[in-house]
Amino acid sequence: MTVPAITLRGLQKFYGSYHALRSIDLTVQRGERIVICGPSGSGKSTMIRCINKLEEHDGGTITVLGTQLDDKLASIDEIRREVGMVFQHFNLFPHMSVLENCVLAPMLVRKTPRAEAEALAMHYLEKVRIPDQADKFPGQLSGGQQQRVAIARSLCMKPEILLFDEPTSALDPEMISEVLDVMTGLAGEGMTMICVTHEMGFARKVADRVIFMDAGEIVEEGPPEAFFTSPRTERGARFLSQVLGH
Repeated sequence: MTVPAITLRGLQKFYGSYHALRSIDLTVQRGERIVICGPSGSGKSTMIRCINKLEEHDGGTITVLGTQLDDKLASIDEIRREVGMVFQHFNLFPHMSVLENCVLAPMLVRKTPRAEAEALAMHYLEKVRIPDQADKFPGQLSGGQQQRVAIARSLCMKPEILLFDEPTSALDPEMISEVLDVMTGLAGEGMTMICVTHEMGFARKVADRVIFMDAGEIVEEGPPEAFFTSPRTERGARFLSQVLGH
């Protein structure tokens, strides 16, 4: 039987007395595309940040590709090699060219020889449609181009899973579609993806399953068409009326 990509069981997270995640149970199969939506402060970003240990969880278990995430460095390193993350604010190194940003992790972490790392970087820069920007620095690029570099950089590690934390929320409206187009292309290639986003059109088009969160809990989940046309909960319906304007 195939091991799921990610399994969360009874996941808990506190910030002081604030209960950010309340007994989250979730299984993500390999190749599945999940969109997580919900109001601000509902725990969406916290949940995916726990999956690669950017946040410590306070209870429950996280298992990624069969490895349970604990405090041992070996398990954290093993999981981070297989789980790429694309952030809201790009997180590129400003003093390095686009190419250097992309080759750094494969050379350091996977010990990929430079020539191979550069060929890989150019392959993924081609995939995100900006190979001509390889020698530029992040500050010379638009926000949409920087986010596409960030996606290429994650892909250079050949991860099994990609996590996206509101990847378009810092972008101008005309740049959002260029990033979503790249993500849609990746989804079509069978990449396991979990995406926290407010882009409901993307969710409807690309997701296998939509997870709606509120107040640190999964309130409902299901195929996008079911969630968008007939949400099962009043909270889900209220959220959709706010984001979709009806």
